[in-house]
Amino acid sequence: MKYRRLGSTELKVSVVGVGTWQFGGDWGKNFDQQEVDAILGRSKELGINLIDTAECYGPHHMSEKFIGDFLARDKREDWVVASKFGHQWHDHWENAWDVNQIQVQLEESLKALQTDYIDLYQFHSGSDEVFNNDALWTMLDKQMQAGKIRNLGISIGSNQNIYQTNKANEVNAKAIQVVYNRLDQAPEEEVLPSCQRQDLGVLARVPLASGYLSGKYKPGAVFSDNVRKGHDREEIDAKLRLVEEIKQKEVPGGTGMAEWALAWCLQHPAVSCVIPGCKSVEQVEDNAKAVELDLVNDSHPAAWR
Repeated sequence: MKYRRLGSTELKVSVVGVGTWQFGGDWGKNFDQQEVDAILGRSKELGINLIDTAECYGPHHMSEKFIGDFLARDKREDWVVASKFGHQWHDHWENAWDVNQIQVQLEESLKALQTDYIDLYQFHSGSDEVFNNDALWTMLDKQMQAGKIRNLGISIGSNQNIYQTNKANEVNAKAIQVVYNRLDQAPEEEVLPSCQRQDLGVLARVPLASGYLSGKYKPGAVFSDNVRKGHDREEIDAKLRLVEEIKQKEVPGGTGMAEWALAWCLQHPAVSCVIPGCKSVEQVEDNAKAVELDLVNDSHPAAWR
């Protein structure tokens, strides 16, 4: 495994992390604790140390609870745990941006994760209106002083949300999470340059483009999960045709599409870590292979400044 600094934090993160939205059940598979333990255990064996989750990944902190049960039987200090606030899913999914609600969310996340602190606590895809709330950032600063949060981050809801990215230093956020992959390069225009100017760590989410860049699907593929099944048929097939073209023209022979796609993200000098979701130990192993490609090197500017 290779490691990079996460912006101006003191965190040293594996270039490949583990995204855990899937643990909440939205991606067409329900997990049990044994399966989660196997995925996270194998991740650790491969040198992966970053787990990204959120309070709304599944009802009642489901993803966080799976992770917490694992952490309680492992060494908490070996992991960089990133979570998010601003939405909740109890009986249904809903926004929750009241400052008092967010403080409750933090306490619930700490309890679910069975930890005293969260390494990176991220504003989760909220509007500029709820972002511009001094009371929110004051409360979070107090939680940092209390040791419950180590670092703040912003998970932007749009690749073009340059406003919140540019405000990161002002609210003491030290990392940006953004959708970035070979099919969606929009962050290269403004978001990633802003992150470099401010020395912000970058977590590239959806690096496999919701599975389109996994290499598993052909035009005509039908998705049954809650996330992709509502996508336009023509849009799906257009993406899959583009993936086929990329595979033929850009991916070296003998190289897996998924590992290449992750390495493609990691070659950008702003990116600290990619956080693909994974449904099995085999997918974790495939993701980790990205570090073996020449696109990912130790002289990367994000490694050490």
